[in-house]
Amino acid sequence: MKTIALVGCGRISRRHIEAIQATEGVEIAAVCDILPERARKCAEELSVPWTTDFRKLPPVDFAAVLTPSGNHPEHAAAIAESTGIGGILCEKPISLTMREAYHLFSRIDRTGKRLLPIYQNRYNPLVILLKELVDSGRLGKLYQFICNVLWNRDNDYFSIDWHGTREFDGGVLYTQASHYVDLLHYLFGEIAESKGIGGCRRNLEVFDAVSATMRFRNGIVGSLNATVDVFEKNYQTEFTLIAENGTIRLSGTNLNRIDFWNVRDLARPDMDFTLDHIYGKGHDQLYRYLAEERWEMFPSREDVLSGIRLMEMLSY
Repeated sequence: MKTIALVGCGRISRRHIEAIQATEGVEIAAVCDILPERARKCAEELSVPWTTDFRKLPPVDFAAVLTPSGNHPEHAAAIAESTGIGGILCEKPISLTMREAYHLFSRIDRTGKRLLPIYQNRYNPLVILLKELVDSGRLGKLYQFICNVLWNRDNDYFSIDWHGTREFDGGVLYTQASHYVDLLHYLFGEIAESKGIGGCRRNLEVFDAVSATMRFRNGIVGSLNATVDVFEKNYQTEFTLIAENGTIRLSGTNLNRIDFWNVRDLARPDMDFTLDHIYGKGHDQLYRYLAEERWEMFPSREDVLSGIRLMEMLSY
């Protein structure tokens, strides 16, 4: 049984609680939040101890860092250095800058502990299918992709103290679209070059809309558009892949639907699935991999660093 301490009891913690409770082989052993009432409420619900200081957490197997994005590198490294906790799970993004990311990896490497970045959309069944088709060569030469993340975040969302700030948020690529930056690296490898532009319709410190074009080292070119300015509610996420032997288009809130399928000698699979919340189903699979010690199923350091390099270049 792998024991988990939650560090941060805010919005995303609910999804982690649900996923851990639904997964055999993992359990929550403690929680931490700087707000005593929030930590106490979460702890009472789970019947576990709580603290406002992560340095006082018990020596569990893993700490899940679920704090504001800009705090991730310092919290993850400090937990590894100052506690008996065995490893660190860290919500995306692990940092907002390359300098912070390299420093984080260096500090954790010196402790001999494991850092597992959380990019749960990799475990989406349709993303896994795409990955298999790309890696097997079934699609032939890869030509082009189009990825659009067309979401809404209203003014109430940005009234939360750290949202929309340079120090803790980073902007739409980090806080909303980083899963799709990771998706591109997961499918295509490292970026060779990229260009982009960002804008903001609100009085924020960061971009709430970005459009970028890029070329990967394997030769594929494509575009990524991300916004949180869609009227009233999320529109959708969409991903189109154009290759020598086929064209595939996925869409839905979390790429949970096949909209177009034309692949040589391969019928359209019946793999559409429904979602019961905005975060998809990937966290459940993530914790299964953790319970099974399937470390290879987590993002590589190279993918994470390349993604942060892209996001920092286009956002700051």
